[in-house]
Amino acid sequence: MNSSTIKPIGYIKNSLPEKFGVPRQSGVIPEFTGTIVLEPEYKNPDALRGLSDFSHIWLIWQFSEVKENAEFSPTVRPPRLGGNERMGVFATRSPFRPNRLGLTVAKIEEINEVDCTITVSGIDMMNGTPIFDIKPYIPYADCIPKATSGFTNNLPPKTLNVSFDESAKTSELTENDILELTAILSHDPRPAYQDDPERIYGMSFKNKNVSFKIKDELLTVVEIK
Repeated sequence: MNSSTIKPIGYIKNSLPEKFGVPRQSGVIPEFTGTIVLEPEYKNPDALRGLSDFSHIWLIWQFSEVKENAEFSPTVRPPRLGGNERMGVFATRSPFRPNRLGLTVAKIEEINEVDCTITVSGIDMMNGTPIFDIKPYIPYADCIPKATSGFTNNLPPKTLNVSFDESAKTSELTENDILELTAILSHDPRPAYQDDPERIYGMSFKNKNVSFKIKDELLTVVEIK
């Protein structure tokens, strides 16, 4: 992507500083929220005029953690297929694509016209993700009831039960933080090819390190520090 022709209008702020744990699709985890903070040159309340009349927006953003000049690969291994089967990159939502662009539908939770920030939910991006554009979601044009969804048609998202060990309950996270973290973990953040019940996994959430293990359909948080 040529930074001289396109540049971020803002960035997302949320609880996940690393890509591990980020929802695989938008809308899957409505509890996961973030705030769009516009760059100074776009912090103008007039730019947000009328946006509060919409319930959802499209966000065009960048997979900023993918190496910029990585060699193009025409096929990728979608996690939903276990990481073993290859599909054409343009038949997937893989981050490894020519211009590293992502597309998300997010629900508007709050618009602060003083600070020119937009709080949204159901996002699928990490903290600091650059936002290139914001567009209103228009149901009559954007919703296609009879659309087909290729290899994802018969693959419902796997969800896990989540429990917290006593030692993990003593963290400084708020009740809302725990609800958000639980929702994220319930969608199994591990790569599809990893299934070791003895392994302790770790992810960053806000300013905490969360350690957990998974056996069968139960994810147990063993420590938050």
